[in-house]
Amino acid sequence: MLHRRAAGDRGASARGLRQASLPAAPLPEAKKPGAAGGIRALSSGSLRSAGREGPGPWDAPAGGAALRSGPPPPRGDSGGGDGSGRAAMTGARPGAAEQRRAGARGGAAAAGDMSGARGAGRALAALLLAASVLSAALLAPGGAPERDKKRHVELKMDQALLLIHNELLRTNLTVYWNSERCYHCLFQVLVNVSQSRRAGEPSIAAVGVSAQHGSILQLKATEEEKEVCRLEYKFGEFGNYSLLVKHVQDGVDRIACDVVVNEDPVDSNLPVTVAFLIGLALVIAVCFLRFLLSLDDFNNWISKAINSRETDRLINSELGSPSRADALGGDSQLEAWGPATVPQRLRCVDTFRGIALIIMVFVNYGGGKYWYFKHSSWNGETFPKLFFSRFVFIMGSSIFLSMTSTLQRGCSKFRLLGKIVWRSFLLISLGIVVVNPNYCLGPLSWDKLRIPGVLQRLGVTYFVVAVLELLFAKPVPGSGASERRCSSLRDILSSWPQWLFILLLESIWLGLTFFLPVPGCPTGYLGPGGIGDLGKYPNCTGGAAGYIDRLLLGEDHLYQHPSSAVLYHTEVAYDPEGILGTINSIVMAFLGVQAGRILLYYKDQTKAILLRFTAWSCFLGLTSVALTKVSENEGSIPINKNLWSISYVTTLSSFAFFILLVLYPTVDVKGLWTGTPFFYPGMNSILVYVGHEVFESYFPFQWKLGDDQSHREHLTQNIVATALWVLIAYILYKKKIFWKI
Repeated sequence: MLHRRAAGDRGASARGLRQASLPAAPLPEAKKPGAAGGIRALSSGSLRSAGREGPGPWDAPAGGAALRSGPPPPRGDSGGGDGSGRAAMTGARPGAAEQRRAGARGGAAAAGDMSGARGAGRALAALLLAASVLSAALLAPGGAPERDKKRHVELKMDQALLLIHNELLRTNLTVYWNSERCYHCLFQVLVNVSQSRRAGEPSIAAVGVSAQHGSILQLKATEEEKEVCRLEYKFGEFGNYSLLVKHVQDGVDRIACDVVVNEDPVDSNLPVTVAFLIGLALVIAVCFLRFLLSLDDFNNWISKAINSRETDRLINSELGSPSRADALGGDSQLEAWGPATVPQRLRCVDTFRGIALIIMVFVNYGGGKYWYFKHSSWNGETFPKLFFSRFVFIMGSSIFLSMTSTLQRGCSKFRLLGKIVWRSFLLISLGIVVVNPNYCLGPLSWDKLRIPGVLQRLGVTYFVVAVLELLFAKPVPGSGASERRCSSLRDILSSWPQWLFILLLESIWLGLTFFLPVPGCPTGYLGPGGIGDLGKYPNCTGGAAGYIDRLLLGEDHLYQHPSSAVLYHTEVAYDPEGILGTINSIVMAFLGVQAGRILLYYKDQTKAILLRFTAWSCFLGLTSVALTKVSENEGSIPINKNLWSISYVTTLSSFAFFILLVLYPTVDVKGLWTGTPFFYPGMNSILVYVGHEVFESYFPFQWKLGDDQSHREHLTQNIVATALWVLIAYILYKKKIFWKI
């Protein structure tokens, strides 16, 4: 059971505790990227006695524990009711059949056969429902534990309690704190601890410390500013720790600083593990079910056991006929995309897009409030977020595939240019509406309108790359072109004008980033500003990228809560979707175009496609190694999503080629996987993205949590919300409803 309060075993009656005057740092919202705000000192109001106040949100009433108030855990009642209703319906059909066949093998046997058929037809849906209910049951909050009389300090999520015991006579201490993830940062004052009044009676101060990353503690004598000791320690969530500062006589009089664990922390990663295991079990179960359905003997057994045309029709309508070409149970391709002569749509591209989109939705909804599902404060990136921006890459692949198909159908370039301009305009306009949600805050002020955003960047990127490809579009060479000279490089040589333009764009990015003079900042600065770089450049966040945005767009029209503010305490506005970074998003989209070009130029040569995907992945990966020196902060150009640095582009593109290397043979060549369930949101990406942004705060995507400091409650809510969008995309796909702009 996850506890929410902690206090020292000696602190309940210590009236002499000294608290710092630092204000409590607010917990970041789900959409704010970066780590949770480091450390806060607990005010005197937080150190309250259990007997002097009424029960709090996690307190049990007198006489025993009680279930925590709030929304009840999700239940499977509706699913059970629906199932019973269906059972009743299936029971009616055999009765009618018995009346029609007056001497047949008995009504009870016929009813049982029909029920078994319909049950087999809905096995996959029932399995999904059972997994959802099981996930909710395991991840939903249980009853609140009985209140521990020793624990009377409220802690926020990702925090631990630290009791600092100062046993030094005539020495007041100032404790400073820094996070190991904060690169070259100034130490921040944590708390002041008064001197011990007499031997054996330490002065104690209590503070909440961050449990997300390792902490660096520095203790100094307040009057002399002389360092007493320094230590590094990784605290656990809701753990209870004591830092003992005392004189030690071991031949030499010295000061020792030791951390003692008073109460073990909780395992905050357990909900993620449970959710992963449930998902893995679901995948295995579905694969096993599809394997059974692909066996002729199994299907023959079902047919013989049921022996009914009506039942056979039900099985085919629910599960798909075993004789269909898509023997794995996947959805057949839509015939409305074009004539039969147009190449079949590549499912791996839509699957890739769906993977990136679903991870984006899950992370935007909060990702269970786990730090590794959020953006890094500055340099570096977490693994799930590496999928986030690959949406740009796969957009480039879609541009080339779609444009080639449209031109093959006889559409003129002038008409296609009009569609490109219109779609870019819609993306940018829609993006401005989405990033300025003022429907609950009254009329929107034009002075505070945010201009950059995700869809805006996608719109500009789409326009530049699509127009570039349209201007230099060439027919895809036929199979006879493989015998020509330099045929192994024709996917690159045929697009040399586009490559020259992309190299020119990248030269502009490098020139502006490293040579543009920025007032008050060193030329070529790539840091976060704030307390980073020892606080020398507090207003230089983003260097040239931030300066250009503030100069051309105005500070009020940028994102006001950048991820750097959480850890580096920056105060200037900075937009991660700014102007300079759009150049590199164009480069990344063009690398996606290259992937699409490979898929079409060598469409009948699987080995050639896989070889080129491997070569591009290795080349871009080695480029990233050279730029970053395999270091988060020490490379010449670190991986940085806020800057959209070129190393960020090469790293993500390297992984993108690798993912296509896996998906293409698995989904399109061998047919081992249909792309389900990611294929469906990939087919309706604009609707899912805009919908999840607009309806984020509405039920059933969000509800009031019983304990908003619980990772598992947030994780349950975010998983349910993400799964709902997958379900919506699936329903729309079945109804052939697609939002295209």
